[in-house]
Amino acid sequence: MGKRLYAKCIAGILALMPAVSDLCALPPAGHGGSEASVYIIDIRQEINRTAQIYLRKGLDEAQATGADVVLIHLNTYGGLLDAADSMRTAILYSPVPVDVFIDNNAASAGALVSLACRKIYMRRGAGIGAATVVDGTSQALPDKYQSYMRALMRATAEAHGRDTVVDGRDTTIRWRRDPRIAEAMVDRGNGIPNLVDSGRTLTLTAEEAVKWGFCDGLADSKEEVVERLMGYESYRLTSFRPSWSDDLRGFLMNPVVQSILILLIVGGIYFELQSPGIGFPLLASVVAAVLYFSPLYIEGLAENWEILLFVLGVGLVAVEIFVIPGFGVTGICGIMLAVAGFFLSLIRNIAFDFSGVRLFDTGRAVAIVVSGIMLGSLAMLWLSDRIGKKGVLNRMALAADLEGAVSTPVPEGLEGKEGVADTVLRPSGKVLIDGRLYDGISESGFIERGTAVRVTRFESAQVYVERVSRS
Repeated sequence: MGKRLYAKCIAGILALMPAVSDLCALPPAGHGGSEASVYIIDIRQEINRTAQIYLRKGLDEAQATGADVVLIHLNTYGGLLDAADSMRTAILYSPVPVDVFIDNNAASAGALVSLACRKIYMRRGAGIGAATVVDGTSQALPDKYQSYMRALMRATAEAHGRDTVVDGRDTTIRWRRDPRIAEAMVDRGNGIPNLVDSGRTLTLTAEEAVKWGFCDGLADSKEEVVERLMGYESYRLTSFRPSWSDDLRGFLMNPVVQSILILLIVGGIYFELQSPGIGFPLLASVVAAVLYFSPLYIEGLAENWEILLFVLGVGLVAVEIFVIPGFGVTGICGIMLAVAGFFLSLIRNIAFDFSGVRLFDTGRAVAIVVSGIMLGSLAMLWLSDRIGKKGVLNRMALAADLEGAVSTPVPEGLEGKEGVADTVLRPSGKVLIDGRLYDGISESGFIERGTAVRVTRFESAQVYVERVSRS
C-alpha cells in the first residue's frame, strides 16, 4: 500500500514538471514580457532646494503614473546638507524603487543622495565620496557637524540591510553597503585596510566602487543602464519636466535669498514708519513678505498660524508707534511675534509638535533669520545717514533747511493755541490753526482727522501738536 502511494506521488510530480518549467521560463514582471515604465529624474546641478523640489515632484509623478522604477540621472559636486538629507529620506521611503546613474560626479551631498538609492550605477571614470561638511569658503566645519554627517552616511548604508553568508561551519554577517566605507567618505578616520589610509577622506572611483560593493554596474548611458544592467528589454522612458514655478520656488528658498527677503521686509517696514502716507518702502516690504512666505507655504513648511504670527507682530509694532506713546511691552511683543513667524516658517514642525524638528534645521533657521535681521539693521543705519545727501538717494528726502525757506513770518504766540487735524496725523500731516494750514507732527500717537489738537512747540516751520482731551 505504501509503495503504491509513493509511486502515485512520483507520477504526479513528473506530470507537473512541464508546467513548472513553463512558469520558470516566464520573464519577471517588466522584463521582456511587457513594456516596463522607467521614470527619469535629472539632477545635474547643485544639491539645493530646487533639486529637492525636482525629486519630490518626480517621485510623486512616478507613483501616480505607475512607474516600475525611478532612475536618477545624477551629476553634482554637492550642495546643501539639509536639502540632501530631505532627498535621502524621500528616496529611502519611496514606494517606487529608486536607482541612480552617476554620470561623472557624486561628491559631498551627492554621495549621500546616491547612497540612499536601491542600486548605484556609474559611468566609467566617475567618482563618489568626499562628503566632508564645509562652509561657504570650502573650509571644514567643526567636528559636531562632521559627527552628524558621519552618522547620516552610516545610517543610510545600514538602511540597505545585510546578508548572512554561510561557508561550511562559518556564518558571517555582511552589509550590502559597508557603513565603515560610507563613514570614511566624510572625514579623516582610522582608515580601512587596503582601501584608505588613516587621515584621508575617501573618494571611490567607479572601479573601486564596484569592488567594494558601492556600485552595481558600469555603463556609458542611462539607456545602457536600463537595458543591460536593469534587464529591461522592452521599456518606456518618461522624464520629469520641471516648470518655471519649480525653479522660482527653489530660488526663493535659497538661504541667502531668504536672508535678503527678511532684510527687505524689516527695512521696508522701518522706513515706511518713518514717513507719512503709504509709499515705496511699504510696497517693497509687502512684496518681500509674499516672496518669503509663499514658497514655504506651498512646500508645507509655513502654516497659516505662523504667517498670522508675523502679521500680528507687525501690527503690534505699528500700534506701539502710532497709538501708544513711547516704546514698551506692545512693541517688544510685536517684534518677538514677527521674529517667531520668520523662524517657525523655516522648520518642519506640525502645529505645536516640534518632536520631529532636527537640531541642524533649527540652527539653520536661526542663522537665516538672525543674518537677515542684522543685515536689515545695518542697512537701516547706513541709509538713514545718507538719504537725501547725494546720488540716487538725493531724491528720496528733502535736504533743504526749512527754517530759512519759510515764505511767511512765523506767527507769534502760536504755542498753546488749539486747532483741528485737517488730515490724519501718523505722525505727520496737516493741522488747521486760526484758519491757516500748517505742517503738523503728532506727539501723542495716531490722530484722526477732525480731532482737536493743541500746539506744544513750533520748529523748522512745523507745529508739534498733541490731542486735546474733552472732558
